[in-house]
Amino acid sequence: MEAIEYLWKDRKRFLGMPLSFTRYRLSEDRLFCETGFLNVKSDEVLLYRVRDLRLTMSLGQRIFGVGTVCVVSSDKSMPHLDLKNVKDPRTVKELIHQNVEAAKDKRRMRATELLGGEDGPAYQEHDEDFDLDLDDDEN
Repeated sequence: MEAIEYLWKDRKRFLGMPLSFTRYRLSEDRLFCETGFLNVKSDEVLLYRVRDLRLTMSLGQRIFGVGTVCVVSSDKSMPHLDLKNVKDPRTVKELIHQNVEAAKDKRRMRATELLGGEDGPAYQEHDEDFDLDLDDDEN
């Protein structure tokens, strides 16, 4: 079993200092969140399933140089993951974005936004290798 190579690591911070038992890690294809000291809970999101990224920085977070990166995915067990109070959040968001795009390209996944009803847009995934060409006429 190979060790996972992490591209980024950080902890949830209090007053700008990493004084918590919540750890965040980013690998080439997954985003990990591990919480706890005695009882540890570990969650992960596959990057190709990430739908949206959002950055929020309150006044207090800006003072201490931290922010929250919100990751929205199509994963049923972890549809929303907040990376709370991480250092240099703009760089983290951009790093996640670049790796999400790379993971989708690697799997040849494309997301197509479709107009939904009153609930907003719906998303549909498809694999380019299995597209059907419906415009061909069979004579």
